[in-house]
Amino acid sequence: MSFRATVLTLYPEMFPGHLGASLSGRALERGQWSIDAVQIRDFAEDKHRTVDDTPAGGGAGMVLKPDVLARAIDAVSRDDHRPRLLMSPRGRPLTQKRVRELADGPGVVIVCGRFEGVDQRVIDGRELEEVSIGDYILSGGEPAALTLLDAVVRILPGVMGNELSGVHESFEGGLLEHPHYTRPQVFEGREIPPVLTSGNHGAIAKWREIEARRLTEERRPDLLVQPVKK
Repeated sequence: MSFRATVLTLYPEMFPGHLGASLSGRALERGQWSIDAVQIRDFAEDKHRTVDDTPAGGGAGMVLKPDVLARAIDAVSRDDHRPRLLMSPRGRPLTQKRVRELADGPGVVIVCGRFEGVDQRVIDGRELEEVSIGDYILSGGEPAALTLLDAVVRILPGVMGNELSGVHESFEGGLLEHPHYTRPQVFEGREIPPVLTSGNHGAIAKWREIEARRLTEERRPDLLVQPVKK
């Protein structure tokens, strides 16, 4: 069964975006995964197709209406066991662990917020899992949804040419990835570390482990709070 993504958005023309190119695009053509971008506005029932209203209690911006969004969610996933995600800066940070959990499942339903936010009652009533891709604000949930799907699709079985590419990467083992080198042997006076051309696979593995830990300590010491996976 292929991985199936349904995205609820006010801008369906933004999908599949870059996911229609390169490895993910070829996998899409082969049917290894699918994406359906659904226009939230189609579920508005007034003649103006209104999807937002002013925030209760006052304040700036507009809020996505719960009735419209609930109808959209129900239409695409009423009897569906796929996780329902809401891309939101206040959500739990997306991790590689969560990405792998999603990739192991049948797919996802992703709600892309716009305006000031989404009515809390539809978040609670439809059990939306709020997910953040970083501590910054985007104009809407669409770029975040594309980022999440990029992370998931690339590790689906058969998408990457070399399956080991998805294993020896940053975050997969609790550390950032070690440095990489390729020919020429000398570039602008800088040489490839001799150990990498020594043919000693044990020494190479040890060097990569040391370098990965060094980079992690320098750039992301927070990752070392958790035990490193063996």
